[in-house]
Amino acid sequence: MAIKNVLVAGGGLMGSNIAFLCAAIKDREVTVYDKFPVDLAAKIRINTKELIEHEVITEEEVLERMSRIHFTQDIDSEGVKNADIVIEAVFEDVKVKQDTYELLESRVRPDCIICTNSSVMSPSMLSEKMAHRERFIGTHFWNPAHLIPLVEVIKTDATTQEVADTVMAFMAEIGKKPCLCKKDVPGFIANRLQHALWREAISIVENGIADAATVDSAIQNSFGLRLPQLPVLVNSDLVGTDLTLSIHNTVLKAIEDSHEPSPLLQQMIDEGKMGFKSNKGFYDWTDESKAKVSADLNTYLIKMVYGK
Repeated sequence: MAIKNVLVAGGGLMGSNIAFLCAAIKDREVTVYDKFPVDLAAKIRINTKELIEHEVITEEEVLERMSRIHFTQDIDSEGVKNADIVIEAVFEDVKVKQDTYELLESRVRPDCIICTNSSVMSPSMLSEKMAHRERFIGTHFWNPAHLIPLVEVIKTDATTQEVADTVMAFMAEIGKKPCLCKKDVPGFIANRLQHALWREAISIVENGIADAATVDSAIQNSFGLRLPQLPVLVNSDLVGTDLTLSIHNTVLKAIEDSHEPSPLLQQMIDEGKMGFKSNKGFYDWTDESKAKVSADLNTYLIKMVYGK
């Protein structure tokens, strides 16, 4: 199935960013639908400012992409009716999302693919009231979507393989690195991996093995440094699955395996230590140090992804 007309439902931070990505191909039109007025140009300008500064993209290229993006508050507009694919990026609320699907499904073409950008909600659950669940799929863009290459494509218990293949190809076409999650499980792929590490990191602090700064330094200056070039399962093959088994026979018995969140997190919340929100968490924060984290992250991602 050729995808020429894209509809993004929801014009917030993620929606505007996704629209900009989808407009990368010159023969593609992108419509953003939101029931509230949205200044798409302003949002896209914020997202692309650093890309222009680092010469990843030119001002002219940004304007060219923006010319292919159209905004509407009309659910019965041509941009909705003619969509080949919908990427939903509305508020993370089950009812809001399901109400959106109900509005869309009665208006888009019968062969239109509908995707959800939800980062935590089960696509199978979200689509349970839909008439055509076979053309519904998860597409989890990681934030910031214009810098993180990954999009997790998550099959529901009803998604056809043809839909999955079409969406995987589409994501690759707009410059993303799609990964197919064959089963709809909590956390999909990357968040399961990420939070397994977070659980152990928090456990090390909780049990007085090392403080937060030491844990982060250990990650940054060892396996974290080589992960982009030497991913986990390649590394296992490199050292040998026999050595991997031997190490696991020793270390897994001691690794945190609780199925409940660390009591340390609840203690910190009770003490008002909520990270950036309260300027205290595992670290102490100021407005300046918080801004530096975000700015440094974007600079690092631009260098890693674009070499700029």
